Amino acid sequence: MKKSVSMLVLGLTMLMLVSVGCCGLSQDGDVAEALNDLLLRGYLALHQGDISKPASDDPTPVVFVVEPGDTAGDIALRLKRWGLINDAELFRQLAQYEKADSKLEAGRYELRANMTMGEIVEALQHGRLEEIAVTVPEGWRAEQIAEVLAEEVGVDDDEFLTLVQGRHFDYDFLQDRPPEATLEGFLFPDTYLLPVHPTALDIIERMLANFDQRFTTEMRQVSTEREMTIYEVVTLASIVEREAVVAEERPIIAGVFLNRLEDGMSLDSCPTVQYALGYQEDAAQWWKTPVTLEEFAQVNSPYNTYLHRGLPPGPICSPGLASIQAVLEPAETDYLYFLAKGDGSHAFAKTFEEHLQNQQKYQR
Repeated sequence: MKKSVSMLVLGLTMLMLVSVGCCGLSQDGDVAEALNDLLLRGYLALHQGDISKPASDDPTPVVFVVEPGDTAGDIALRLKRWGLINDAELFRQLAQYEKADSKLEAGRYELRANMTMGEIVEALQHGRLEEIAVTVPEGWRAEQIAEVLAEEVGVDDDEFLTLVQGRHFDYDFLQDRPPEATLEGFLFPDTYLLPVHPTALDIIERMLANFDQRFTTEMRQVSTEREMTIYEVVTLASIVEREAVVAEERPIIAGVFLNRLEDGMSLDSCPTVQYALGYQEDAAQWWKTPVTLEEFAQVNSPYNTYLHRGLPPGPICSPGLASIQAVLEPAETDYLYFLAKGDGSHAFAKTFEEHLQNQQKYQR
């Protein structure tokens, strides 16, 4: 049968070439497109049996996620990995022929392994499940993320935090964490399209998978070259995230902290004390503002970087990509101090004397 179809395709191709000459089609692009379409039809005809045959007879619904930027090839490979199709290349070619490769929108779809390949192509164009967009901003701690998820999509915040604090997740970037560490810092801040009733585990998996994708191979290499673990990079980036207001200052602030670490100085970072202080009942906020000089000296916590040299035990929030990149590519300066001016920007100083002058100028 396949031999007969192959002969038919060859015959049609020759007929197409003759037709091109007779009709006077002189545009190379038109000819190439027509021939490609003909050959694609022949390829699909050869594999019609595979297109019409489900991967299995399993009727179990599977929620399949198409991420923004996914190509038909990306989707095909993931469908095969999930056991929803048997041939990734055939799916990609079918999607191309059906002109569906440009219509596969990001979102969540309910698929089954007992659907044919054609049915899956159709479902991925028109069968998106109802979703809710939830934004997790940069600089939030895990408890804040739990609160917004509880409010927006009804996730149990206690269950979410229990998973964040104690469940094992098998990602390479988590391997260098201390045994007692939580997922703080790795719940990547972004806008997520979530189902109407998601589970806490599903959301955490999405956030970790997002981090895994955003923290690239090149970034991991730079981390190694700087002799920093990923955990250390994220820990410092979380502090930069809470300190920086003006985007252009992130690499400078990161450079200041790295200089202080190299010189054996304490980081003296206010957000680490805010993190240690935790939730403020009176003000109904997680980040106490302002923090007093007495609290800098009195808050007995390993996160208090005024009392303890080096990095704190772990991240204090989820840093965005810009803060992570700032740690990996810091500004090369001699600055050892910075001071908030009151307008979001900072005054930087190389010596303590210059720092005192900035205090007199900006902290009247």
